[in-house]
Amino acid sequence: MSTVNAPKKRLTTSAMIASIAAEGQPTRPAPFGHALASLAEQRQDIVGLSADLSRYTDLHIFAKAHPERFYQMGMAEQLLMSAAAGMAREGMTPFATTYAVFASRRAYDFICMAIAEENLNVKIVCGLPGLTTGYGPSHQATDDLAIFRAMPNLMIVDPCDALEIEQAVPAIAAHQGPVYMRLLRGNVPLVLDRYDYRFQLGKAQVLRGGRDVLLIASGLMTMRALEAAEQLYKDGVDVSVLHVPTIKPLDEQTLLAEARKPGRLVVTAENHSIIGGLGEAVAGVLLRNGVTPTFRQIALPDAFLDAGALPTLHDRYGISTDAVSRQIKAWL
Repeated sequence: MSTVNAPKKRLTTSAMIASIAAEGQPTRPAPFGHALASLAEQRQDIVGLSADLSRYTDLHIFAKAHPERFYQMGMAEQLLMSAAAGMAREGMTPFATTYAVFASRRAYDFICMAIAEENLNVKIVCGLPGLTTGYGPSHQATDDLAIFRAMPNLMIVDPCDALEIEQAVPAIAAHQGPVYMRLLRGNVPLVLDRYDYRFQLGKAQVLRGGRDVLLIASGLMTMRALEAAEQLYKDGVDVSVLHVPTIKPLDEQTLLAEARKPGRLVVTAENHSIIGGLGEAVAGVLLRNGVTPTFRQIALPDAFLDAGALPTLHDRYGISTDAVSRQIKAWL
């Protein structure tokens, strides 16, 4: 049979949905969805809401386990947040999920006026934080921390891996007040189990010590920081990694204690714009307390970023493991 005139098979690519896990790295599927479904077995007040993105925020796991407590609000993020506020007023603990860009840009005023100003017990859990999708500026939430850090009453959490997400879900549910949590979705890397880690709301933790560099990181950049620290150690550079999962309020006591140790370059690493995120928050704490080490930031540029494969974009914009190592070497 001739195939000369047969239509060419269209090749597909996973470039846009590439995992942030390295090849061979252990992962856990949908840690948020499973953790929330498990918590809801113990707490009847837990409800889940989505703006037509339950499968893409792993909330479909909860929806399948507790269909009577799942609310599909459609593509209407303002309605999503308003409904969550109403449920909180009636004594429920709603987990509202969408993409980080939609919560921070599209629904900001509703979160501010309906939830934060009233200090309501709503948990806003959002996928695709920072540069965790290759779909370009419409979906890359590179400014969400800057947008939300100035909102009174709102706690902000940026977990590193699957283990921390699983531990953070019951912790933020127990916290009385609104929380914004950045979410890594799908098959999420497992990193912190090697460090005997236990998530504590509002607490930063030293994961490894080092005499040359203090690397302060949050979210997936803690994973990159640990990987870079191992690379740099082989080159004679001793890097301490301080993981900061709670962006607001910051654990100022731990930050200051670590930054005051003499002779170390202090570097922040974040999956967010260099404007308004972890780096500037840490810098403010240090300066207000008269602690002035040599200070540098690893972050995404103040720009609308390109679309493409995540490994390429992470290296291009300086948040891959190799890029982190290169930048630290250049500063020493």
